Amino acid sequence: MSDVIKHSPIDTISFEGHSFYLKRDDFLHPDFSGNKARKFHYFLENDFPDISTLVSYGSAQSNAMYSLSVLALMKGWDFEYYVEHIAAYLKEKPHGNYKAALENGMHIQEQKVNDKEYFGKNILFIEEGGRQKEAAYGIKILANEITQWQKVNNIKHLNIFLPSGTGTTALFLQKYLPQNTVYTNPCVGDSMYLRKQFLELEVIEKNHPKILTLTKKHHFGKLYRENYKIWLKLQQQTGVIFDLLYDPLGWRTLLAHPEVFKKPTLYIHQGGVLGNESMLPRYERKYKDIL
Repeated sequence: MSDVIKHSPIDTISFEGHSFYLKRDDFLHPDFSGNKARKFHYFLENDFPDISTLVSYGSAQSNAMYSLSVLALMKGWDFEYYVEHIAAYLKEKPHGNYKAALENGMHIQEQKVNDKEYFGKNILFIEEGGRQKEAAYGIKILANEITQWQKVNNIKHLNIFLPSGTGTTALFLQKYLPQNTVYTNPCVGDSMYLRKQFLELEVIEKNHPKILTLTKKHHFGKLYRENYKIWLKLQQQTGVIFDLLYDPLGWRTLLAHPEVFKKPTLYIHQGGVLGNESMLPRYERKYKDIL
């Protein structure tokens, strides 16, 4: 499985007058793009002879859901995925990650998961978004890539930014890159939610990333005019297609904290662009005036 995850390049990009470096983890693999490639690397690399079923949970258009459906297919496992709600229009006309995961054999249940022990033996249970200690395996490889690149380019201190869902990638990056400063922003909940996620994986707070926020509250998954505008602007100025769910809020937050750019800055592109297939038409319908 080692050929699935390869070293990703780093480009020099300019956006809104700021020059920065872009780690292109979106190039890693079409089925394990960005942070999913890093988080699930451990499961790709190792054998699990006693496992027959992979179980996880989250949203019905999750990038992790799709990558896990590919992992299960590769390993010959059944894949059970739990969601609290599936929209009627999605059931009627499957598309995006949901459709792709179903085509890979996913068994989806519209039911809340309360206790992973409920599933019994021969089960590999992966937390929502891959938030677990095994994620450290692949993220350490990412940290080593960054360290090697820094040495070659004689960069002593690097400010690293990436938006967060569970914050797993940002957390382990800071742990393995103590010479650098990792910044992130909460996309799913608020700062308190993100700190709680950090503490579940790492009790030593000096290993936690620095959290940046906007003053205005953001509701996860809601369509914001500002998000669509900055996503289009990113594409126009950089030629790079970013994820529509996390990156727009990430970039709005980063630009609101220009002090980060005072030192060499690396933005990590965490992939997830397959999800744009479902989100982009929604943005285009709602904000027809923005082109």
